[in-house]
Amino acid sequence: MVSERLGLYIAAKDISYYAFENSIGASRGAISKAVKENKSIGSSMLESILEIYKDLNPIWLLTGQGDMFVTTDYDFLEKRSVEPYTLKTDRSMEQQQIPLYDIEAVAGLVPLFKGTNNQEPIDHISIPHLPKCDGAIYVTGDSMYPLLKSGDIVLYKEVSDIRNEIFWGEMYLLSIDMSGEEYITVKYIQKSEITGFVRLVSQNKHHQDKDVDMTKIKALALVKASIRINSMN
Repeated sequence: MVSERLGLYIAAKDISYYAFENSIGASRGAISKAVKENKSIGSSMLESILEIYKDLNPIWLLTGQGDMFVTTDYDFLEKRSVEPYTLKTDRSMEQQQIPLYDIEAVAGLVPLFKGTNNQEPIDHISIPHLPKCDGAIYVTGDSMYPLLKSGDIVLYKEVSDIRNEIFWGEMYLLSIDMSGEEYITVKYIQKSEITGFVRLVSQNKHHQDKDVDMTKIKALALVKASIRINSMN
């Protein structure tokens, strides 16, 4: 079955189902359930997988014939591009273990930052010579595309004093109260012409700028770096 072979590929790549599903824009559990229950995978989803994971041999995936990978040069199967977003005042650390969290499992940034749910990270990230980071999560949505895309990882430093510790023009991870619902996004924060508000700006020009009341921002973190996993031929 295609789903069984896809499960073998994901295991060989040593990535979680959550990360894989994020990278192809699939809903949470769509792939893991298909693999575990040996169910078929739709053609449109297969097209997305093969478009993103260039090292996956389509003939092997669909028929089981040939090798799993297009190339057997495993040193070049996967390259991770790390983009730091540092301030002049940042001090890089020689080494650190940054916890990677499942944002859906922790039920939002507010309980994660307050530590009220004792959420265990799903993994740890170790990248030398980065500023101090408190954690990392997967990005969803396209508001910062092409700088960030769905499935990328952002590494962040929590902001304790939201009113007084904003560096204008920098990129932030935010939790915003929208009529009682938490909205999590990554945006540039700029000064607003409206007193008590901030302006949220996207990298994606198809998203309009939005002025938001600062009292609606329930959690805030400065984005220190992003990680993109690139599959290579």
